Amino acid sequence: MTRRMKISIITGILLGMVCIVGASIRSGFERELYWLFALWYNRLIMGIVIGAPWKPLKLNLLLVRGAAFGLLVSFAFYATSGFQDPVSFLAGVVYGVIIEYVAYKYQDSQK
Repeated sequence: MTRRMKISIITGILLGMVCIVGASIRSGFERELYWLFALWYNRLIMGIVIGAPWKPLKLNLLLVRGAAFGLLVSFAFYATSGFQDPVSFLAGVVYGVIIEYVAYKYQDSQK
């Protein structure tokens, strides 16, 4: 497993936890555990997709790619949850950018 993949997965896991907290607060702590787990798992999948060995790009294109992957992966959760949480869907786009940036920033830091 590459360093980029590890960084992306860890970042996805951490952002998934942030997402769970935000969704719990927004719902008044009324969301079911399986729904929160699915939201967290979606962010983990986002980390895996973004961390895959894609063609190296310049930073601005990487961020666009992160947003696109964030949109695609988040849409899967948004659609299967009955289009109930647009905030989590849009946060996925931002999280895609964050994951891509963190992977870019730290993938080569220990050469």
